[in-house]
This record gives sequence, C-alpha cells and structure tokens, in this order.
Amino acid sequence: MFHHLPREVDFFGVLLPGVLPVFLVSALLQLGLDAVLSHLGAYRLGWHPALVRLCMFVCIFSALLVTLYR
Repeated sequence: MFHHLPREVDFFGVLLPGVLPVFLVSALLQLGLDAVLSHLGAYRLGWHPALVRLCMFVCIFSALLVTLYR
C-alpha cells in the first residue's frame, strides 16, 4: 500500500508544501536531540558542531520522509 503526502496543504487559504508538517516535526525532534547531546557534551567529539547538527536534521527528515512514502 502506498501512502502519499499531499502536494499542498491548505492553511487558511494559503497553499503550503506538503512536506512542511514533516519538516516541522523533524525540526522539533532535532531540537530535542540537540538539547540532550549538548547537555551530555557530545559535540566536543565532533569536528564542526554546526555540521553535526545539520547532518542530524537531514537524517531525521529523510528517515521520516522514507517512512511516510514507503
């Protein structure tokens, strides 16, 4: 069975991209994970903390999209 995300989401008459809810959920998950990793001091092990944060977001966003489109 295929699950399709809508191409656009109608938000009070404004059409927004269909992946916007997935993007927002990914951002919230990444912020939570970022807070935990910052508290644990895990970013001291990485070469560039901003790149680690960006890669985490891309991985979370991609995993959610693959899960929903599967």
